[in-house]
Amino acid sequence: MSGGDPEGDWDALHLEELLSVGDLLCLEILGTQFAIRWGSSVTAEQQQHMRSAWARCAGSGAPAIPPLPKQPTESEPFSASVAYLSQTYDGGTLALQAASFEELAENLTSRLTVAAILENAGELMMLHACGVASRETGAVAALVAKSGTGKTTAASVLAQTYGYVSDETVAIGPDGSVVPYPKPLSVNQEPGEPKRQVGPDELGLQPAPPKPFLQSIVLLDRVEADYPAAPVLRQLPLADALLALIPDSSSQAEVDEPLQSLCRLIDFVGGVWQVTYSEAADLPEALEPLFRKRRRSRPRWAAPEMETQAGPIPNGWLRRVQPKDAVIVDGDLLVMLDTEIVRLSGIGPALWEAAATAVPLDELAEKVGDVHGRTEGYQAAVGVAVEQLIAKSILEPGGE
Repeated sequence: MSGGDPEGDWDALHLEELLSVGDLLCLEILGTQFAIRWGSSVTAEQQQHMRSAWARCAGSGAPAIPPLPKQPTESEPFSASVAYLSQTYDGGTLALQAASFEELAENLTSRLTVAAILENAGELMMLHACGVASRETGAVAALVAKSGTGKTTAASVLAQTYGYVSDETVAIGPDGSVVPYPKPLSVNQEPGEPKRQVGPDELGLQPAPPKPFLQSIVLLDRVEADYPAAPVLRQLPLADALLALIPDSSSQAEVDEPLQSLCRLIDFVGGVWQVTYSEAADLPEALEPLFRKRRRSRPRWAAPEMETQAGPIPNGWLRRVQPKDAVIVDGDLLVMLDTEIVRLSGIGPALWEAAATAVPLDELAEKVGDVHGRTEGYQAAVGVAVEQLIAKSILEPGGE
């Protein structure tokens, strides 16, 4: 055993021992295998708590032996290390250290989730949502909301009746199938304290059915009320739904045709709904209609011509930027640049269409006039709109 890497030699010799005594926590998250190795300050009882909390994500084995966790320090005595087989990103290891076991457990949940999402970027459509499924049909309702606005509470209530899919990420395949992520629920404690990682079994949540598929997309709109009010369920206009969903879609920008693919998904489930409520206990009854079979909606959108002329822009001329994707919805144009969406209405779509090739401002104004008419002051209005679109990086001026 002379020469080489002593730490690597130690890992190789003790892999079988680690696995046999259960010191490694092996998980499968969204198709990626992870192995977690605990630092010396994590007690056997705490390890068992994490094993129970993550039981529904248990993996079949270790993809690789994690490196030795960091040594305890006075300020951060708790540590863990993670190994996984990364198909896309370099490394495949994570090192964590925290002031308390609860903080370590919360950080681990977050880092595992992010790593699994990155591994599936561009392959699965992932909504920042809790998911519950009918145990009879497998139909999944994805309840989309920002962190801290009620996803976990909604999941813990709804999954007493429906199967628990996730309280964090609903991952959807190209065929509408859903990949469950039944992670521990991250439950709030006292203000400023780490969230407690509570296993779905501990909360008595129902298991997900064998072959879940996406049935409904719902935006959670929880409101504070002096008196409990009955939940209100309504369908959203498509453009409003897109603008609400994109910020809560993980790695959507890496999906081919990100806006168009999301439109196709919305058509597949028959539209996007919003439920406004004050008490999570009212959600099971309010959402029950969304688990019934419904017809797909007809497309209410179109894909515009997006090809943009390449090459330099003459000084004083303008040209639109090449978008990542764009869709036309009810006369408005939604343009995606990297991860941001800009909604163009009024003369905005005509400006965007006219600037597919480099064009001087006066000619641009004439083209817009051909579409919207030449009312008094229209040229000044075009000038103001052009400045706004330059500020939003939709139009690019030449000579800079």
